[in-house]
Amino acid sequence: MSAVGEWTALGGARYELGEGARATDDGFVFVDLLAGRLFETDGETETGAARERLRLDIPLGAVAPCAGGGWIAAAGTGIALLHVSNGAEPSAADVDIDWLAKPFDNTSVPMRMNDGVADPRGRFWAGAMPYDGTPGAGRLVRVDPDGSVHVVLDGLTVPNGPAFGADGATMYLADSARGVILQYRVGEDGGIDEPATVFATVDDASPDGMTVDADGYVWSALWGGRRLHRYSPDGELIDVVPVPAAQPTSIAFSARAPHRLLVTTATHGLTEPGPLDGATLVASTTVAGLPTAIFGA
Repeated sequence: MSAVGEWTALGGARYELGEGARATDDGFVFVDLLAGRLFETDGETETGAARERLRLDIPLGAVAPCAGGGWIAAAGTGIALLHVSNGAEPSAADVDIDWLAKPFDNTSVPMRMNDGVADPRGRFWAGAMPYDGTPGAGRLVRVDPDGSVHVVLDGLTVPNGPAFGADGATMYLADSARGVILQYRVGEDGGIDEPATVFATVDDASPDGMTVDADGYVWSALWGGRRLHRYSPDGELIDVVPVPAAQPTSIAFSARAPHRLLVTTATHGLTEPGPLDGATLVASTTVAGLPTAIFGA
């Protein structure tokens, strides 16, 4: 039986590529990826639309809060620290960008950063994908708390997630183009044990953004599948949650009661979007999320 209540659209806004949903202490954040926009919301439908927090003139894949304030971001062709003045208008001119690295600035196949997340050990992980979907051109990078950026996996196509268990020792990573979710063991030093274990496969849709709940269950948004999947820690599909949009992209659960679930969706590539395609959807739930992971903590 589903642990998720009725879906409600958050405000009237629709986004081309809503992505990067993450719970925070005060609610949620998410991005409109290709538009380079970061939004925040308390997740309550009664308070209206999400508030735009900042805007870049490059794609913004995902962010995580930094221990010293501001955000670490998978943006453009690399990793950056972002700071915006309180009360500033959300425009690119108001954002202080400190680039840590641009490892995909001059690649033979044009690339952009995609989804990313902080882990419980204070690191930030983010995928990079080819614009044209070239098989095997995608990469995964790890950012250590000292700000050093390392390319740690290659041979991917469209990496999404990643997501981590509570202790940070297990990473789940989707390669959306292949319809597969991979599982890796992660060492104390950030090293990844290879080869990966195939955690789950999907034949009729693409696993997209993921999260791990407080009980260790893995949730995946299914791009093109109009649903979410909930997997047990050993990879058994135990629940399918319908979503009233064709392309759900990412998932976030609040850690504190009353628990809420936020799911981003996209209109990108749809010739005739439905009424809730591109909406940010929220629902009550009995499922608790993990505490927000902070980069550098």
